[in-house]
Amino acid sequence: MTDTPGPRDAVDLPGFGPDAYGDLGKAMGIEYLEASPERVVGRMPVKGNTQPYGLLHGGASCVLAESLGSVGAALHAGPGRIAVGIEINATHHRSATAGHVTGVATRLHGGRTLATYDIAITDDEDRPICSARLTCMLRDAPEG
Repeated sequence: MTDTPGPRDAVDLPGFGPDAYGDLGKAMGIEYLEASPERVVGRMPVKGNTQPYGLLHGGASCVLAESLGSVGAALHAGPGRIAVGIEINATHHRSATAGHVTGVATRLHGGRTLATYDIAITDDEDRPICSARLTCMLRDAPEG
Protein backbone atom coordinates (compact mmCIF):
# COMPACT_ATOMS: atom_id res chain seq x y z
CA MET A 1 0.00 0.00 0.00
CA THR A 2 1.38 3.44 -0.89
CA ASP A 3 1.40 6.42 1.43
CA THR A 4 -1.70 8.36 0.54
CA PRO A 5 -1.76 12.01 1.64
CA GLY A 6 -4.35 12.99 4.21
CA PRO A 7 -6.64 16.02 4.28
CA ARG A 8 -3.96 18.03 6.08
CA ASP A 9 -1.95 17.87 2.85
CA ALA A 10 -4.64 19.55 0.71
CA VAL A 11 -3.50 22.70 -1.12
CA ASP A 12 -5.26 26.00 -1.58
CA LEU A 13 -6.20 26.91 -5.13
CA PRO A 14 -5.06 30.52 -5.55
CA GLY A 15 -7.24 32.66 -7.75
CA PHE A 16 -10.28 30.38 -7.40
CA GLY A 17 -11.85 32.12 -4.40
CA PRO A 18 -13.71 30.54 -1.48
CA ASP A 19 -15.76 28.19 -3.69
CA ALA A 20 -12.74 26.60 -5.40
CA TYR A 21 -14.06 23.09 -4.86
CA GLY A 22 -17.63 23.83 -5.98
CA ASP A 23 -20.68 22.14 -4.51
CA LEU A 24 -20.13 18.85 -6.35
CA GLY A 25 -16.44 18.63 -5.46
CA LYS A 26 -17.22 19.29 -1.80
CA ALA A 27 -20.03 16.74 -1.76
CA MET A 28 -17.75 14.10 -3.26
CA GLY A 29 -14.88 14.88 -0.87
CA ILE A 30 -12.35 15.89 -3.55
CA GLU A 31 -9.07 17.26 -2.19
CA TYR A 32 -6.39 18.96 -4.29
CA LEU A 33 -2.88 17.94 -3.28
CA GLU A 34 -0.82 19.68 -5.96
CA ALA A 35 -1.83 22.25 -8.56
CA SER A 36 0.06 23.87 -11.42
CA PRO A 37 -0.79 24.47 -15.09
CA GLU A 38 1.26 21.39 -16.03
CA ARG A 39 0.07 18.93 -13.37
CA VAL A 40 -2.79 18.67 -10.88
CA VAL A 41 -3.04 15.92 -8.26
CA GLY A 42 -6.12 15.23 -6.16
CA ARG A 43 -7.92 12.47 -4.38
CA MET A 44 -11.42 11.42 -3.44
CA PRO A 45 -12.84 8.85 -1.00
CA VAL A 46 -14.53 5.79 -2.43
CA LYS A 47 -17.06 5.78 0.42
CA GLY A 48 -20.02 7.98 -0.49
CA ASN A 49 -19.18 7.79 -4.21
CA THR A 50 -20.33 4.25 -4.98
CA GLN A 51 -23.00 2.68 -7.13
CA PRO A 52 -25.54 0.18 -5.70
CA TYR A 53 -23.03 -2.71 -5.74
CA GLY A 54 -20.58 -0.90 -3.46
CA LEU A 55 -18.12 -0.14 -6.27
CA LEU A 56 -16.75 3.31 -7.06
CA HIS A 57 -19.22 4.84 -9.52
CA GLY A 58 -17.72 5.41 -12.97
CA GLY A 59 -19.33 8.83 -13.01
CA ALA A 60 -17.45 9.68 -9.81
CA SER A 61 -14.18 8.89 -11.58
CA CYS A 62 -15.25 11.22 -14.39
CA VAL A 63 -16.07 13.99 -11.91
CA LEU A 64 -12.61 13.63 -10.32
CA ALA A 65 -10.95 13.62 -13.75
CA GLU A 66 -12.85 16.67 -14.99
CA SER A 67 -12.25 18.54 -11.74
CA LEU A 68 -8.48 17.99 -11.88
CA GLY A 69 -8.15 18.76 -15.59
CA SER A 70 -10.33 21.85 -15.30
CA VAL A 71 -8.20 23.26 -12.49
CA GLY A 72 -5.07 22.72 -14.58
CA ALA A 73 -6.70 24.34 -17.61
CA ALA A 74 -7.85 27.34 -15.56
CA LEU A 75 -4.35 27.78 -14.15
CA HIS A 76 -2.97 27.54 -17.70
CA ALA A 77 -5.53 30.09 -18.95
CA GLY A 78 -4.42 32.61 -16.33
CA PRO A 79 -6.10 35.52 -14.56
CA GLY A 80 -9.24 36.91 -16.15
CA ARG A 81 -9.89 33.71 -18.09
CA ILE A 82 -11.92 30.59 -17.39
CA ALA A 83 -11.83 26.97 -18.51
CA VAL A 84 -14.95 25.00 -19.43
CA GLY A 85 -14.91 21.30 -20.23
CA ILE A 86 -16.05 20.50 -23.76
CA GLU A 87 -15.09 16.81 -24.05
CA ILE A 88 -14.21 14.00 -21.66
CA ASN A 89 -13.67 10.32 -22.25
CA ALA A 90 -12.84 7.65 -19.72
CA THR A 91 -11.90 4.00 -19.65
CA HIS A 92 -12.57 2.15 -16.40
CA HIS A 93 -9.94 -0.53 -15.73
CA ARG A 94 -10.94 -2.00 -12.36
CA SER A 95 -13.23 -1.32 -9.44
CA ALA A 96 -12.45 0.24 -6.06
CA THR A 97 -14.48 -0.54 -2.96
CA ALA A 98 -12.65 1.24 -0.12
CA GLY A 99 -10.05 3.85 0.65
CA HIS A 100 -9.31 6.68 -1.75
CA VAL A 101 -8.61 7.07 -5.43
CA THR A 102 -5.95 9.52 -6.54
CA GLY A 103 -5.91 11.31 -9.87
CA VAL A 104 -2.98 12.90 -11.66
CA ALA A 105 -3.84 15.27 -14.50
CA THR A 106 -0.96 16.00 -16.88
CA ARG A 107 -1.22 18.67 -19.55
CA LEU A 108 -0.96 17.28 -23.09
CA HIS A 109 -1.70 20.53 -24.91
CA GLY A 110 -1.93 24.10 -23.68
CA GLY A 111 -2.91 26.65 -26.27
CA ARG A 112 -4.68 30.00 -26.22
CA THR A 113 -8.19 28.61 -26.73
CA LEU A 114 -7.92 24.90 -25.80
CA ALA A 115 -6.15 22.84 -23.16
CA THR A 116 -6.12 19.03 -22.99
CA TYR A 117 -5.18 16.88 -19.98
CA ASP A 118 -4.50 13.18 -19.53
CA ILE A 119 -5.80 11.95 -16.17
CA ALA A 120 -4.66 8.70 -14.53
CA ILE A 121 -6.70 7.56 -11.52
CA THR A 122 -5.30 4.88 -9.21
CA ASP A 123 -6.33 3.19 -5.96
CA ASP A 124 -4.43 3.12 -2.66
CA GLU A 125 -2.28 0.27 -4.01
CA ASP A 126 -1.37 2.35 -7.09
CA ARG A 127 -3.42 0.07 -9.37
CA PRO A 128 -5.07 1.75 -12.38
CA ILE A 129 -8.77 2.48 -11.85
CA CYS A 130 -9.51 4.84 -14.75
CA SER A 131 -7.76 6.62 -17.62
CA ALA A 132 -9.39 9.79 -18.88
CA ARG A 133 -8.75 12.67 -21.24
CA LEU A 134 -10.34 16.10 -20.88
CA THR A 135 -10.37 19.02 -23.29
CA CYS A 136 -11.34 22.47 -22.01
CA MET A 137 -12.18 25.60 -23.95
CA LEU A 138 -10.42 28.69 -22.59
CA ARG A 139 -12.43 31.90 -22.60
CA ASP A 140 -12.37 35.36 -21.12
CA ALA A 141 -14.15 35.43 -17.76
CA PRO A 142 -17.64 36.94 -17.87
CA GLU A 143 -17.84 40.45 -16.51
CA GLY A 144 -19.68 41.08 -13.29
